[in-house]
Amino acid sequence: MSHSPQQYRDAAKALGVKLKSLRGIMPETMKGFHDLQQTVTASGALDAKTKELIALALGVAARCEGCVAFHAQALAKLGATREEVGDTLGMAVLMGGGPSMMWAAEALSAFDEFISE
Repeated sequence: MSHSPQQYRDAAKALGVKLKSLRGIMPETMKGFHDLQQTVTASGALDAKTKELIALALGVAARCEGCVAFHAQALAKLGATREEVGDTLGMAVLMGGGPSMMWAAEALSAFDEFISE
């Protein structure tokens, strides 16, 4: 997997457009998912950054480029450090093996791309 200097910014932007189109055809489902997202990501026993770190690890495990892009972007906005992302990616590799290691490399590239803004 090679990536351009803006691969993840472009992926997040393109997915945003596609999700908007999806909202047009299934508005109630998208509203339900949005409401679930707002509820789950609100600070509770875990803060928002911790929840986003978990989401990034799950995106790596699922090999989901869009998930990696969105959650790396969110972590950059939340002030996550490269070291926090690295620890999270280490857990993703432990739990997911070789394929997760490949996606962990992608996730770190995505995070680096977003923190360079």
